[in-house]
Amino acid sequence: MIRPDFEKGNGLVPCIVQDAESGQVLMLGYMNEESLNRTMETGLATYWSRSRNELWVKGETSGHYQHVKEILIDCDEDTVLLKVVQDGAACHTGKYSCFYRNIEGEEVL
Repeated sequence: MIRPDFEKGNGLVPCIVQDAESGQVLMLGYMNEESLNRTMETGLATYWSRSRNELWVKGETSGHYQHVKEILIDCDEDTVLLKVVQDGAACHTGKYSCFYRNIEGEEVL
C-alpha cells in the first residue's frame, strides 16, 4: 500500500477533493496520518483542522458529508486526492464547490 510521506509536510499533506462523478474540484483540505486512517476506516472524509488543531469529519456540523469512493496519492507521495460523493455543499459559504469565483472575484459557478 502506498502512503503519503507525511514527513515532507511536517506531518500534514494537502488533500484535493473532487466530485467522483463530474470531476469538479470541490475543496482543498489537509490530512495527517490519523485523519487518513479514519477516512479509510469510516469512508467519510476526515481532515486535520489547522485553525482548531484537531480532526474534523466534513459534514459533522453541517450534514454535508463527503462519502469517499477512491483515494489516490500523487507521484511524489506528498498529496492526496479524494474522489467523493458530496452531500450538499462542500464550501462553508453554501456553494457546492469552494472554487466558485474567478480571479476578478466574479462568481462563475
